[in-house]
Amino acid sequence: MKWALLLYILVGLAVIAFLILQLPVFGKSPSGERLKRIRQSPNYQDGEFKNLSFTPQLTEGATMPKLIYQMLGKKPDRLEPEAPIPSVKTDLHQLTDLSLVWFGHSSYIFKAENKIFVVDPVFSGNASPVPGIMKAFKGSDAYSVADLPEIDYLVISHDHYDHLDYPTIKKLVPKVKRVICGLGVGEHLERWGFDPAIITELDWWDSRPLSDGLQITATPARHFSGRSLRPNQTLWCSYVLYAGDFRLFIGGDSGYDTHFREIGRKFGPFDVAILENGQYNIYWKYIHTLPDELPHVQHDLRAKAVLPVHSGKFPLARHPWDEPLELAVKHAAVRHDRLLTPKIGEIVHLNDTTQQFSEWWKTVKP
Repeated sequence: MKWALLLYILVGLAVIAFLILQLPVFGKSPSGERLKRIRQSPNYQDGEFKNLSFTPQLTEGATMPKLIYQMLGKKPDRLEPEAPIPSVKTDLHQLTDLSLVWFGHSSYIFKAENKIFVVDPVFSGNASPVPGIMKAFKGSDAYSVADLPEIDYLVISHDHYDHLDYPTIKKLVPKVKRVICGLGVGEHLERWGFDPAIITELDWWDSRPLSDGLQITATPARHFSGRSLRPNQTLWCSYVLYAGDFRLFIGGDSGYDTHFREIGRKFGPFDVAILENGQYNIYWKYIHTLPDELPHVQHDLRAKAVLPVHSGKFPLARHPWDEPLELAVKHAAVRHDRLLTPKIGEIVHLNDTTQQFSEWWKTVKP
């Protein structure tokens, strides 16, 4: 009788879990013609997308119990800022060409060749499918979808919750003219209301002309994807954008590897590279860039300047909230690299090599 009761409980839990995973926030796995195209990709093997190099989820010697203990253990000092993050309120409808505004973490808007691009927008204040689990820092939510102008190109690097935010994307549907994303990501977007005719899905090294003077190429990253139990069914990407004579690298999330040198050789030098810098952990070194690797990425890409992102908004890792920027500045000073460190909302003039930025994170004090 006890075994029968236990079986009923387990079946009930399985049914509940199945029903939860049908909620729209979890998206949808690729199917039909989209799945056929995915299976033809050289980057799709044995039922999932693969990185160019062997990429374990955890570093050698790390175990899932160790990671869980670290994540659920005592909260580290200064994991979150002691006071609200400072920001600047900019009229995004009045951006000039080759200007950019960062929204915190990996979300930003920029204008190039008179076209508006928005990358990985997350405006819900949450980086998790469960509300309130991974909340944005106070002060970092100065912008909302209502502040955005009409978007010529919505660019999505991959489908993790801190880059592809269901509540934000749903609200953006009427504002977006075209979406650029990796293979398979369009299945989520179609479920959420996007017209499939405006979705362009790219494999690594695929290039598309966007308009006069604009071309985008999807390039490799060393990461993973997934919104539910089955990982790596959609492709994670970085991107190279040519805007006239200006060259921009949109990094997404990536561990350090030889692909950066290959991208730099094929497409560099870059005027600006927007690179992951934050939410790292030595246990995750293959799938996220560590602080002392950031200068090597810049060198491999042959980037004249770096805008560090993936920090300043969510406590996804266990390091002090401002450590990514502190270390980025420290390493850049040693090599005399140019680093762009705007406040949230501050305009970055991408083609202005003299623009200076404050170390704003040092002003965040209780």
